[in-house]
Amino acid sequence: MPATWRHLGNSDAEWILCSSHLFAHHARFSGPARAAAKYVYAYTPARYIWNPELDKRGSSLPARAVSVPLKRIDRKRAQEPHAIAAISNFVRDRIKENWGRDSTVIYPPVDVEGFISESDELSEREQKLLATLPDTFVLGASRFIPYKRLDLVIDMGIAADLDVVIAGDGPLLGELQYKALEHPRRVTFVRRPSHALLRALYIRSLFYMFPPVEDFGIMPVEAMATGTPVVASAIGGASETVQHGKTGVLLENFSADELREAAKTVTTMKPADCVSRAWAFDRSSFAKEISGWVGS
Repeated sequence: MPATWRHLGNSDAEWILCSSHLFAHHARFSGPARAAAKYVYAYTPARYIWNPELDKRGSSLPARAVSVPLKRIDRKRAQEPHAIAAISNFVRDRIKENWGRDSTVIYPPVDVEGFISESDELSEREQKLLATLPDTFVLGASRFIPYKRLDLVIDMGIAADLDVVIAGDGPLLGELQYKALEHPRRVTFVRRPSHALLRALYIRSLFYMFPPVEDFGIMPVEAMATGTPVVASAIGGASETVQHGKTGVLLENFSADELREAAKTVTTMKPADCVSRAWAFDRSSFAKEISGWVGS
């Protein structure tokens, strides 16, 4: 990939905008555009190279071996951009540490309006499914993969004596179903929900739980857009979107006592505060900020 991005052909572009989570910021054209100002919107420096503890792709022996020269190349080419924008302060710190560059924080666009408005209707099957769910439950929703830590959502249900709904799909379905046996008949799995059903689940839930350490984390913002508070990790992007004590609870640890206390605290929060907070991350805010950044 680094070699591919260096040979993009001839162009007379006056400036270049790269959207990069691996090596797109290495982009180079021939012709007049070779000297064009390059702007990089960075989701993160390649995690399996710089932070293999966050990405298992970087844990193998071949990956560790190739990371040494790739780090050198990556850091060198990260000096080329005229300016860099990061998706969160969490990523900004990583860019500074790994690339030796400062950056501007511009949060990614979230379809806040799409979760506030009732633009999509539930199918008949989805309506029936929704009717079978308990009146009160904690919601976990994401891909079923290890770092999403959906097992902690089940732990929350056990600690707070709450029913649990887990929405999504992925390779850990079997493991999560086995984990659910610790909370008999209290955990429901909703596989591959549509946008409309996910929105309905956010609204119906007592709160949305988001345990992973993410670079940003769009789903907590979606939940707040529906007026639903969030319990999330105090580390990572969610700590920048969820307002502790106002639109959710941020946890340093996930012990049974802390989970139980968080479940009590989050029920005191106002839906209007959640919606107001979510608007700060709407697509319209992103469009304004990134246009201003490139324009300046």
